[in-house]
Amino acid sequence: MCGIVGAVGHDRCGAVLLDALKRLEYRGYDSSGIVTLHNGQIDLRRAVGKLVHLETALAAQPLNGHIGIGHTRWATHGGVSEVNAHPHVAANRVSIVHNGIIENSTLLKKFLVSKGHKFKSQTDTEVIVHLITENLKTENIVDSIKKTLKALHGSFALGIIFKDKPDLIVGARRGSPLAVGYGPNENYLGSDSYALKSMTNKITYLNDGEFCVIKKDHVEFFSEDGTKINKKVLELSSEEEKYDKGDYKHFMAKEIEEQPLTLKNGIKEYIDNANDDINIYNFPWKKNEISSITLIGCGTAYHSCLMAKYWFEELTSLDVSVDIASEFRYRKNRFKKDSLYVFVSQSGETADTYAALDLCNKNGMKTCAVVNVIESSIARDSEFVLPIHCGTEIGVASTKAFLGQILILYILALKLGILRGDLERKHLSRKLNDLKKLPELIEQTLLTDNKIQNISSTFNEAKGSMFLGRGFSYPIALEGALKLKELSYVHAEGYPAGEMKHGPLALIEEGMPVVVLAPRDNYYKKTISNMQEVIARGAKVLLITNKSSDEVISENIWETIEVESTNEDLLPFLLTIPLQKLAYYSALKKGFDIDKPRNLAKSVTVE
Repeated sequence: MCGIVGAVGHDRCGAVLLDALKRLEYRGYDSSGIVTLHNGQIDLRRAVGKLVHLETALAAQPLNGHIGIGHTRWATHGGVSEVNAHPHVAANRVSIVHNGIIENSTLLKKFLVSKGHKFKSQTDTEVIVHLITENLKTENIVDSIKKTLKALHGSFALGIIFKDKPDLIVGARRGSPLAVGYGPNENYLGSDSYALKSMTNKITYLNDGEFCVIKKDHVEFFSEDGTKINKKVLELSSEEEKYDKGDYKHFMAKEIEEQPLTLKNGIKEYIDNANDDINIYNFPWKKNEISSITLIGCGTAYHSCLMAKYWFEELTSLDVSVDIASEFRYRKNRFKKDSLYVFVSQSGETADTYAALDLCNKNGMKTCAVVNVIESSIARDSEFVLPIHCGTEIGVASTKAFLGQILILYILALKLGILRGDLERKHLSRKLNDLKKLPELIEQTLLTDNKIQNISSTFNEAKGSMFLGRGFSYPIALEGALKLKELSYVHAEGYPAGEMKHGPLALIEEGMPVVVLAPRDNYYKKTISNMQEVIARGAKVLLITNKSSDEVISENIWETIEVESTNEDLLPFLLTIPLQKLAYYSALKKGFDIDKPRNLAKSVTVE
């Protein structure tokens, strides 16, 4: 989950790399570093903690040179320390930055130690730079890289510079994303287009197993066996997106408030008002070619998939299953030609999700991506792409991307329901009309701010909490618990409300905060009964329901928050809002870094 950058030919190389790393800090912020070549020497700066510490070090000792590589780290092998920070250097001859995990690093290290190499860090990455140095004793650069990559087991995106070759950077990829950017007499390397877009809008993506040699005036690409290959240059939008916090204290606060706009954008893109239909006219498969659908994701995206399962079952006759991506490819899957596999990922670079997609592609399956980044690996390698159009999301704890994901999945369920004849046209028309009103309802629900601020302290003070829901509300309960864990570092669990009697009820004790999601839907009375069982055992219940003229049929509720009302399909969107704010204010009162919670990174590019 680290971020890597490189530049060759730029006269302000150190400053350019630092700026690119600022864009990649969401990928890792345990430590960071930059190395340049200057006057025939490798010049290295590293710092522990957020990128601001590296920026301070560079202000005190600027880096000169026209070529360099940089890195933001999310620790895998070895603790958080300056000696474990990247870039790593071997024999004052080769320097490297790495995103990924080398699974056979222990064996390779033993071999290299036997050859006289001395290691300074506890990282798997340092093995790579020493192995390259060893191979350079008998091979040229291309052959040494080819030999090194063949010896590595695991995943990597690499940026490599050589003291004796001050005009080139080598990039290589297996499993982790990597892109090359093109400028006027200067070229770049980066983990994704977002990092490179401030410097260029011309990009080439490396595929698995490929490597490249980057000079300031040209780039050569090679396949895994070292054969030269040609690659397409893609031109991205030349408009540079300016995204800052504005008047908000945190990006997450801004992104929560942007959710009405997120939904408006998605609805505008996918709803055909003129024909009262869904604007997915290029769907590549006929209705009789799909009889089942499998939804695959990780973390918040997995919760999106769970949410969509209810919609697909309600609106279509498809067989529906949901898989956690990290489990999917290690099971004995029984692939069927009439199955559609849908992969959900904000970044489009989630390693486990991409690996599941790759497995489906190798088995000739129908694949669809629901992503926020249309240039991403998952988007490029899927047959069909449905962008969520939510714009840049900086906060590690996903908010507007979650609503964007479930919006597009709901729209896809409606589309398949109509295509298959499972949903009547008049019912679609009513549902689309309700959907168009949703952004305004989100805006009104966002006004529940003050009450949530007051409630949040109770969750901070408790040693644990529960989030309960039934039916459509259950995936939202899971998402609410995840947000509180991510941001406030307190134990929280989401459960189906009806499952409490089967074990979790034993955890309830006096004063324990429990969130109960009980909108006025088909599950309402049952959920209220489950809530009363929790109250009877001493829990402080926060009831989240929707506005209604009916009174809540229960007593002894600690607090109640009412969201706006809409049809049952869309209530999960509204229930999500107070849970996001609860997690935000809980973390705010604790003084935690809300946009960059500990131990987490925005784009999970390692397994």
